[in-house]
Amino acid sequence: QVQLVESGGGLVQPGGSLRLSCAASGSIFSINDMGWYRQAPGKQRELVARISSGERTNSADSVKGRFTISRDDAKKTVSLQMNSLKPEDTAVYFCYAQIKTAWGTRAGDYWGQGTQVTVSS
Repeated sequence: QVQLVESGGGLVQPGGSLRLSCAASGSIFSINDMGWYRQAPGKQRELVARISSGERTNSADSVKGRFTISRDDAKKTVSLQMNSLKPEDTAVYFCYAQIKTAWGTRAGDYWGQGTQVTVSS
């Protein structure tokens, strides 16, 4: 099976920075898109940033210029560098990946367990 494990969440003051990382492991043939989503209390899960296998990126307007997504295919990791954090960035952040587990199969959607990011003074 496939696992996505996040790390790097925590408590940070407004204006601070955090870096989230996510490592994929298990029976992986190839990885298509990878990304980060977040869910604040009482709100729906929303896209933060996404990166394709060709390293084309897209991100939410609310994080443009502050957050940067990157991936390392050799290590099967995706990272999110978050700068100039605001209280409204507080949420549980989920790692996402489209993964093929064998040649010729359809890619499935996989999610990490989530990591809490709290921005507060």
